[in-house]
Amino acid sequence: MAYKSGFVAMVGRTNVGKSTLLNHLVGQKVAIMSDKPQTTRHKIHSVLTREDAQVVFLDTPGIHKPKHKLGEHLVEVAFGTLQEVDLVLFMTEATAPPGRGDRYILEQMQGLKTPVFLILNKVDLLNDKKNLLPLLEEYKNLYPFAELIPISALKGENTKRLVDVIIDYLPEGPQYYPEGVVTDRPESFIMAEIIREKVLHLTSEEVPHSVTVEIDLLEKKREDLVVVSATIYTERDSQKGILIGRNGKMLKEIGRKARQEIEILLGSRVYLELWVKVKKDWRNRPEYFKNLGLKE
Repeated sequence: MAYKSGFVAMVGRTNVGKSTLLNHLVGQKVAIMSDKPQTTRHKIHSVLTREDAQVVFLDTPGIHKPKHKLGEHLVEVAFGTLQEVDLVLFMTEATAPPGRGDRYILEQMQGLKTPVFLILNKVDLLNDKKNLLPLLEEYKNLYPFAELIPISALKGENTKRLVDVIIDYLPEGPQYYPEGVVTDRPESFIMAEIIREKVLHLTSEEVPHSVTVEIDLLEKKREDLVVVSATIYTERDSQKGILIGRNGKMLKEIGRKARQEIEILLGSRVYLELWVKVKKDWRNRPEYFKNLGLKE
């Protein structure tokens, strides 16, 4: 049997579960998850390898109406990805009819020659699966999808069938990444994203979207100890105060939770040191994006 391989983009509104599905398919966390929108900022290559095929998934930033220069850049990245792949997964929720955001994305994709699958996520939240039928019909009227596949990324429901159908659509090709590789991003990138995820989980609405994280030092001190130093950048002094918290309590909690996951990632004890600095209005200053790892 011929070996198949290809690139598959995942697009959709923010917070529909793209990162959850991605992490489930490759078997470990490569994309951060949060209940806050605009969580993913990077085009992340995640790799699923089987004996007969290799699928390289591109998790794109959630498409939304931009409110600043960074938002404009993220939407450009998401739509630009559609021109580079063999297949597109348009992901949305099975718990609600198409919203303005869904319709906007599908309008932008009209005329796309790449096959597009409709992935209806969160079917585990439905009381009656019969409710899927009118929803599927509604989406079929909005776009000529190649396949319609309901799933639960959280529970893993129907995800094996999804992978099988994806591989059916891929061309014959080489194995792009060695066995065991699950992402093209270095460990330092994943560490920075883990820290940012903890900020998203622990801080109020005032802070998250203005935060980015940079790893300043990654050093193996002993066989069983890695030292990591990272800087959390935000836009205002008031946000810096929230991130540090009274007597440094918030920053310690962010560090504690991040360190636990980084230790699992590295398979070693970790000494994590966090700093908070202000870069005023950095989301509207594209010259900062590359330095902060946000410009491809």
